[in-house]
Amino acid sequence: MHVFATDVPVLLLRLDRNPFHHGTLGAVRSLGRAGAEVHAVVADGGGPVARSRYLRAVHRGPAGEPTPEAVTECLLRVSERIGRAAVLVAMDDLSAITVARIAPLLTDRYLCPGQPADLPALVADKAELAGLCARWDIGHPETVVPADEAEAAAAAWRLGLPVVAKWSRPWLLPAGSGLRSTTLLTTAAAARRLYARTAEAGSGLLLQRFLPGGRGTDWFFHGCFAEGGRPLLTGAGRKELSWPVRTGLTAVGRWVPDPAVERAGLRLAERLGYAGILDLDFRRDPEGRLRLLDFNPRPGAQFRLFTDGAGLDVVRALYLDLTGQRVPAQAGGAGRLFVAENYALLAAVSVPREAPRPGAAAVEAAWFAADDPRPFLAMAGSFVLRGAEKGAGRVWGALRGGPAQGRAAAGARTPRQRGEQGPLGPDRDRPGRTTAAR
Repeated sequence: MHVFATDVPVLLLRLDRNPFHHGTLGAVRSLGRAGAEVHAVVADGGGPVARSRYLRAVHRGPAGEPTPEAVTECLLRVSERIGRAAVLVAMDDLSAITVARIAPLLTDRYLCPGQPADLPALVADKAELAGLCARWDIGHPETVVPADEAEAAAAAWRLGLPVVAKWSRPWLLPAGSGLRSTTLLTTAAAARRLYARTAEAGSGLLLQRFLPGGRGTDWFFHGCFAEGGRPLLTGAGRKELSWPVRTGLTAVGRWVPDPAVERAGLRLAERLGYAGILDLDFRRDPEGRLRLLDFNPRPGAQFRLFTDGAGLDVVRALYLDLTGQRVPAQAGGAGRLFVAENYALLAAVSVPREAPRPGAAAVEAAWFAADDPRPFLAMAGSFVLRGAEKGAGRVWGALRGGPAQGRAAAGARTPRQRGEQGPLGPDRDRPGRTTAAR
């Protein structure tokens, strides 16, 4: 185990409201086990993460909307409670975007990666990312940014149904709207209807050619970089199972070195001069060519998969870099398996033939840890309770007149009615822009 100085505390910032975000728990445990004093700003009391023995305190988030002003006030207030300068780690896209923009106001309170103020917003914007890939000849699905409803319908036909619909800045989606960051549409009419909600979504709609998933097609790249895009720790992994199946987040992943994935990740970071942690999602098309799907300017939820033989991961590497300590060279780790227990169970039940066997590989569990069991117990209880509530709602709907009427009573329509198939897991729009696949 690599030993390093941990006298500087850490604040993990997560502005979205996902109570089951196991990546935040992974960061708490990674830094807490090393001996750092770990604090967190997370919504709704922290959920299961707040039960970790390695978390010193959960702090109240910004009141109301997480505007830059509100987040600044929150972070300054938390800094007063911590009592000394701390490393600041953004755990979701909105946090990373906001921290980069307000970093000059936090210089004497927090240690942050040296990013240009608009860089996280640029790479997290799915329309801007398509443009970057086109300019730099990086593989990306063919993408259209329609200018109106008619163009959205026409683009859906031209790209081929089903078609992937994405909101360019999903962090702006209003809570309770029912809008998803990514949706698979099966009709041109559904594309027209979805475009009509652009004002409500807060950002532009883009349509992408659908790349069918399958075993071995989905990959990810995690890395931590010093200023100028110098790599400190990197790794490529393959999704063995995802939830929702073949379209969502990593339920089971394996660390598998892949030169093409690694070259693409390193090339992007170098071109951008990227500093800090990033998480990239790739899919191989039917011809085997690599396509970049998403760029997340923060740790991926499965970042603990890439833990080397000395216990180093991207979060620890960032801590070492920001506190002026040497980041040691990577010491093995390929072949490890990551399992998000709740989602892996759902995925394995849905596609039992695809469930991987760990073999002799080391397994990193998202939730269960013998030295920190309470988050797992809290997650399992909440997960079962939510499942029971959903099941009871369906039964009640059926008793009142069948599943379709039950859904209608709840104000929802079925995917078939909407023409949708659920999630696939400086502000400006450029209407009508098409980015050809590379």
